[in-house]
Amino acid sequence: MRSVTLEVNGKKVTKTIEDHLLLSSFIREQLNLTGTHVGCDTSQCGACVVHVDGKSVKSCALLAADINGSAVTTIEGLSTNGTLHPMQAAFKKHHGLQCGFCTPGMIMSSVDLLNNNKNPSDAEIREWLEGNICRCTGYQNIVAAVKEAAQNL
Repeated sequence: MRSVTLEVNGKKVTKTIEDHLLLSSFIREQLNLTGTHVGCDTSQCGACVVHVDGKSVKSCALLAADINGSAVTTIEGLSTNGTLHPMQAAFKKHHGLQCGFCTPGMIMSSVDLLNNNKNPSDAEIREWLEGNICRCTGYQNIVAAVKEAAQNL
C-alpha cells in the first residue's frame, strides 16, 4: 500500500492504494469516473486512453503509483462548465460513434493528435488512431470529426 497524489481533471486527489493498481482501475473504482472504459486489459483496444501530463496513454497499461504527482485528464475533464470540448462536439455532430464504447479513448487520442499536429491529413489521423479499435463505425465519421475539430481549435 502506498499513498499517491494526482491532479485529476484539475482537482488534487490523494488516495492510499495497492502498489499494483492500474490507472484505469484507480480512475473507475477509486474516483468513480466511469467514462474511461476498459475493453481488453492488454493495451490493445484504446478504450482506456486518458492524458497524463498532457500526453495520451493507455491507462490499463500504467500503474497509478508510477505516475504519483502527475496531472491526469479523463473524458469527463474535457468539457468546461457543461460545454463540450470541440472534439466532443465534432464527434457528436459527425456521429463518430455507434455503440460508444471506444468513444472516450478515441476522443482523448484525437485531442492529443491535434495538440501535436494542428492540421492532420486523413492518413495521419488514421495512423495516429491505429491503437484505438472501433468495431462499429468504419472510422470515416471519426476522421471527419477530427478534421472538423482541427478547424475549431
